[in-house]
Amino acid sequence: MSSKPYGIICPITRACDVLEPRWTIPILSELWAGATKFNELRRGIGSISPALLSKRLKELEDHGLIERIEDPATGAVDYVRTQMAVDLEPALNSLAVWAQKYIEAEIACEVNLSSLTWKMRRYILTEELPNRRVVIRFHFQDEDLDYDTYWIVASPGEPVQLCTSIPGFDVDLWVETTVPSLSAIILARSTVAREVEADRMFVSGDALLARTMQRWLHVTDYLPEGGPLEFSSETNKTHAAG
Repeated sequence: MSSKPYGIICPITRACDVLEPRWTIPILSELWAGATKFNELRRGIGSISPALLSKRLKELEDHGLIERIEDPATGAVDYVRTQMAVDLEPALNSLAVWAQKYIEAEIACEVNLSSLTWKMRRYILTEELPNRRVVIRFHFQDEDLDYDTYWIVASPGEPVQLCTSIPGFDVDLWVETTVPSLSAIILARSTVAREVEADRMFVSGDALLARTMQRWLHVTDYLPEGGPLEFSSETNKTHAAG
């Protein structure tokens, strides 16, 4: 890894040397979120090649931040945090709080759709949904997407499912939006009401689900001071069809 003269005390410089390479912090974040498998990490992070992910995992293992555990019976491999990584979490939490306070909303909301939709399974707060199967269709109106439509299926007592094809159930709620708009809500840079009012999001279907979307859609724990920040993006504005 390259070493750069930060001009500050040696411990901070060494910490930057370990954490600076691209994708290192997102990998740790996915591990904190519960991912342990290679493919889980890759899908959660987004635009990272298998070769580079392997390299970063090896570097993190060499630095003592993760442990690679292989099941000799099946050959399955899991990556888990060490105590060293657990002790790092408060520092990165502080970094997230700082970013929410000082980084411009439009920059902070640059999110990869593949990564965003994969994480949607964790963003649905099932305890805030009706006690029945709920199907939500998300259609993204951004240009040049490999996939633009995803279905979320949430059933009581079962893990939330993400589908890229029609799941065979009636849809309860239709959400027309863009990647910046939805990610702005999740990152607490906007709200459902604000995005709907600005015509960047259109929600139709079950009235209760539509009315309570702000409650069942998980918002980051790193809320900006004073509540969600103003987010606007005319280049990604949603023109929703009625």
